[in-house]
Amino acid sequence: MPQIERDSLMTLEAYARARSEFRRKVLEHKKHRAVHVGPHVTLLFEDELTVRYQVQEMLRIEKIFEEDGILQELEAYNPLIPDGRNFKATMMIEYEDAAVRRTELGRLKGIEDRVWVQVEGAPKVYAIADEDLERENEEKTSAVHFLRFELTEDMARSLKYGVSLSIGVDHPNYTAAVEPVPAATRAALAADLG
Repeated sequence: MPQIERDSLMTLEAYARARSEFRRKVLEHKKHRAVHVGPHVTLLFEDELTVRYQVQEMLRIEKIFEEDGILQELEAYNPLIPDGRNFKATMMIEYEDAAVRRTELGRLKGIEDRVWVQVEGAPKVYAIADEDLERENEEKTSAVHFLRFELTEDMARSLKYGVSLSIGVDHPNYTAAVEPVPAATRAALAADLG
């Protein structure tokens, strides 16, 4: 599994100098990795660069410079990097109004298990959600979930060959799909496959 190594991270001082340009690069990179599934669900498909940015930002925000703290951040974030046979995504459920968001998160319990990807000609692959910790309780689901989609070798090969990819949600209270995703997004995700 690809990992961000401790020695590859910038120091806080070096990151402060490089941050503006690095942030611009990452935001441009994310454009083809974000998929809006209906009006309220966004999936950001993670890779080494997006996770590296999150780690560098956490180190900066928390002013972490001691070795133990840096290693803890790497331990927390490295599992979000796809391993060559899967996609990993951060799912955000977005409602601007706080009261509406609270109500909808109650109605959307279990949505994290109803998110799917589908390679043309293959069955849907449903997400494996929140392997790090439970993000749902008796009343509601969380507004943020971490998802993993495991693909077969045939699916990976087909995507790299150029077949289409669709992404959707089929929860009883929220159904939406992007069929197919734009070619640039499909290409960006296919590049994650070994």
